Amino acid sequence: MIKKILLYVGLFLSLSSCWKDNSPEDLIRLKEKFKAQVSTFENKKETANTKVNKGLKSLGALKLALEDTKNEDREFAKVYGDWEKVNKKVNNLNKEFEDLKAKASNLFTAMETQSSSLSDAATKATLLAAISKARTKYNGTLANTAKAIGKLRILHGDAVEVVKALEVAAALNSFDSINGQMKSIEDRVDGIMQQLNIAVTESKKLYEKKITELGKN
Repeated sequence: MIKKILLYVGLFLSLSSCWKDNSPEDLIRLKEKFKAQVSTFENKKETANTKVNKGLKSLGALKLALEDTKNEDREFAKVYGDWEKVNKKVNNLNKEFEDLKAKASNLFTAMETQSSSLSDAATKATLLAAISKARTKYNGTLANTAKAIGKLRILHGDAVEVVKALEVAAALNSFDSINGQMKSIEDRVDGIMQQLNIAVTESKKLYEKKITELGKN
């Protein structure tokens, strides 16, 4: 079935050059925009991951500093500042995700519009069905990505709460409850980033397998 879809869409793209003057969209341009956005999203994801892990290390350093009751104010300000940077990176990642959604939608819409202009009913129906299936699958990937980014934002908020709680814990000289909260945050990071990794992989598959290579068939 996959081979049939590839064959039909490959035929569609090979014929698209003949319709260039009448095409409502430049599919090549949209493909390149989508590819560039996938790369940008991947880069932003890696940066966010680095910042989150750096923030976790800062939390551990802050806890040790507070336990030793040395440089509390300075360390607190530094770690809180680190988590503000994490927040910025997470927000940037969310923006790049929204751009990714928009560019994917534009590409699918362009393919649907051009397919709908075909005079051969059978070819038109086959192509539209294949595009619809690919769009549905990719929309599922985007939904999962949105959930992962949402979890990342929640994780950051929880970490900021821990930073605030650490200051109180230092005054009470009691860190038992904080240890559990920090462990919870650390345990969630890998799972969230794995979900984002899957999103990037699925996006690349869409570009490399279902779009780029089709024009070569």
